[in-house]
Amino acid sequence: MKENGSQGFSKDYWDVNYEEADQMDGIGNVEQHVGYIKNLFGLEYIDISSIVDLGFGLGHLFEALLEEFKPYKAHGIEPSEYAYKVVRERKINKIESTKFKLEQTDIVSWCRKNEKTKKSFDLGVCTSVFQYLTDEEIEYCLPILASKLKYFYLTVPTDKELDRQIEDLEFKDEYAIRRSRTKYQKMLREHFTFISSRLLESKVYFDETNTNFTDLLYRY
Repeated sequence: MKENGSQGFSKDYWDVNYEEADQMDGIGNVEQHVGYIKNLFGLEYIDISSIVDLGFGLGHLFEALLEEFKPYKAHGIEPSEYAYKVVRERKINKIESTKFKLEQTDIVSWCRKNEKTKKSFDLGVCTSVFQYLTDEEIEYCLPILASKLKYFYLTVPTDKELDRQIEDLEFKDEYAIRRSRTKYQKMLREHFTFISSRLLESKVYFDETNTNFTDLLYRY
């Protein structure tokens, strides 16, 4: 029976699809991701003191971000029981002063739980999650995410990238929902401003008059 990707995957999924984990985005190139994020914010002297990872998977990127930014508050969620247990047992947070929490839940449930709370984070990270959500789930989550995240580091493969995975990596993700770049951008633009590759800025917190990113040419 086909699993529901938005609710997380079983151990079999992780064993098959992450058999060569070092080649996966966010694992094999985790240092490059963290360096990019660090330099983006560092260039504008923006402090990142709270982080939430919305689907941390095997936890490599989340762990590296914790080590780099040493936030006072960090929260990670992951719906897959197998991946959640792997990361929990690895004890990825080494900073005693960080208010750290891991939760086994999916992004839709997390948004529903926190919709009316005052909880917010400087940076939200969501890598390779949106392709497993339905249009309705994404449209429900986005306004809530915009109210909870000042900045949103988002990666999601479009239909063309999914095709490229098949051609170049011989990897077909049977759970991924295919969407065009245009469709993703239309869904996101109502709630976030694109300010760099992979990085979005919440329209709840910022506009052109108060943004911390000074290169207005690259906002759209």
